[in-house]
Parts: sequence; C-alpha cells; structure tokens
Amino acid sequence: MNKLPLQTRVQILTMLCEGSSMRSISRVTGVSINTVTKMLVDAGEACAAFHDATVRNVPSKAVQCDEIWSFSYAKAKNVKFAKAAPADSGDVWTWTAIDADSKLIVSWHVGDRGARTGTAFMHDLKARLANRVQLTTDGHKAYLKAVLDAGFDADYAMLNKIFATDYAGPGRYSPPKCIGAIKNPIMGNPDPALINTSFAERQNLTMRMSMRRFTRLTNAFSKKFENHCHALSLYFFFYNFCRVHKTLGATPAMASGLVDHVMKMEDAVTLIDKRSAPGLRGPYKKRVVEGSGEDPVNSN
Repeated sequence: MNKLPLQTRVQILTMLCEGSSMRSISRVTGVSINTVTKMLVDAGEACAAFHDATVRNVPSKAVQCDEIWSFSYAKAKNVKFAKAAPADSGDVWTWTAIDADSKLIVSWHVGDRGARTGTAFMHDLKARLANRVQLTTDGHKAYLKAVLDAGFDADYAMLNKIFATDYAGPGRYSPPKCIGAIKNPIMGNPDPALINTSFAERQNLTMRMSMRRFTRLTNAFSKKFENHCHALSLYFFFYNFCRVHKTLGATPAMASGLVDHVMKMEDAVTLIDKRSAPGLRGPYKKRVVEGSGEDPVNSN
C-alpha cells in the first residue's frame, strides 16, 4: 500500500489541530479530500486508543467538568427537514473533565446532554483518577444523577451562575451577562476556594478555536458523527501530549507525570502505523439516544 511522505502526513494532522478545514488542507497539501478524511479516521482511532491506555491513575486535586455543544449533519431542529439525514444527526454534546492544576483533559465523552450520557462520562472519569478529588460542575441537573449513579467518591460542588435578564433581546447571539455565582456544596466537604469552572470553560473556547467543525456562525460542521469523534480524539492527543502550555512550560501530560517528554505529530503517525495491523482497528459506537437502551457512546 502506498503511503504519503511522513512530512505530508504530519502536516495534515497538524493542520487538523490548528483550525484548518479539511478542504483547505486538501488544497494546501495537494492531496485529495478522501485522503485527508482517511488520515482523520486513522488518527482518531489511534489517538483514542492511546488516550485510553495512557491517561490512567492521574494524580489530581481538583477536576472541573463542562459540556460543549455542536451538531452533526444538521441541527436538531432541522433534522426533520434534512434530506437523507443519518440516524445520529442532530445536536452533539462533548463532555470534558479537566485537571485544574495540570490542565490535562482527563476524560471526554460524546453524546447527548442527558443523564445517561453523563453517567457514562462520570464512570470513565472516576476510573482514570488515582485519588479522591474535588469535583466541580455547572448547574446542569444531569450531573446530580450522573455523579450519584457512578458512585463517584469525591468532594462535589456545583457552581450556579446568575445571568442578567435585561441583556437578552431579538437577534442576540452573545451570552447574557453573568452578574454572580452561587457555590452549592453537594457531597463531601468541598473547599470553597476550589469551586470553579473557569478552566473547563476556557478549554471550551480553545476547542472552538482549534477545530473548524466547532466554529460558530459558519457552514463548518461535522457531516458524520464518527468523524466528529475522530476529530476530537486527534485534538485531545495534540492538546494533552504535544502542545506546550505556556503557563506550565510543559504539556499537560508532562505536568501530570504521564509522560516525560513533549510528543510530536510524528508520534501520532507512528501510532497509526502500529494500529494498522489486522484486527486492531474498530469503529466508533454510535451515540446514545436518551432512554433508547443502546450501548454507551465513546468515552475516552
């Protein structure tokens, strides 16, 4: 099988993590859009497997969780009007858990915004931590059931923000002005000084700036749910293991003690080649529809 030169493969993966669209990557690198898509799929599967095996026994003091919205094929309100929309079309929520000190994305999960998806997310997060932590989420009610159902032994608190009601108006796009926040201890003995979701929310902004399919007010979106998951797998590998955090002077994975060096995109190519052996590849599961009784979606 013919392979692209290493430099071209690295360039494609790097551009995918730096906010370039797949068609712009195709134009810049001189390869077909199908080749770029295949690179995304291969990298997504390899990086997801690497994250699953490597991000274990994470020493953490405080973990912040949040969820970020996007959509696949069409927004939920437009799916019924879309032509030949796949079964997994509509709103897609990415749940993330970030370590407040190392800025490591400990766990991420893709699905809807319901309690069942939240429970699967909390189960995965719990399995990756080395010790009891202080957990902070926003006021989304699904977290209450998810933390309890997962048996998460943590000092847990919710941060409920208060928004101004006079800021909204016809055609408003920017979020309403935050005029305060209430810290609500839920379980254990959370330290008030650590009840915060700022790092998780800033990470959401980084995701929107780094992945073209998350950019608002454009025609950039995921045409397939599976490719949405692949893009996230590649991005979190790049964020955790390759990109040096300016305030830390190291990658989040180095700050957490998971690795001892800055990894490169060449390492992602190596992971792809190792995973190309027969029997190692496997497709992503489709997302859970709340109450459908289907298997859980990807958790990494």
